Amino acid sequence: MEHDKDSARGLAQLEGYLLWNAEVEDARRRAVRFTDQLPWLTRAQREDVERAYTADRVAACRETLIRVSERASELRGEYSERYHQLRKHCLAAVVLAVGAVSGACAALTVLAR
Repeated sequence: MEHDKDSARGLAQLEGYLLWNAEVEDARRRAVRFTDQLPWLTRAQREDVERAYTADRVAACRETLIRVSERASELRGEYSERYHQLRKHCLAAVVLAVGAVSGACAALTVLAR
């Protein structure tokens, strides 16, 4: 069982690594497309702009990812709490229903005598 958890954790980390690298590569591609629109830049200027654009884009992606992760954690907590409340309500309804049915059966038994 622990081996399965380790494997799942490792796969999740690998997936995260691959997704993040894809984001960084996308930022680089966008930076190149941006500098392609500025043909008057020298090679050094182009590289500086691409580096700055990529860094800005990666920082924006990181901030978005952090916000999404925090919100997902909040929602997980909210949904977990709601699930426990619903479970308590369902259990109370079942106990009440069983009590009502038992009472009705006892009443019918007494009346049938």
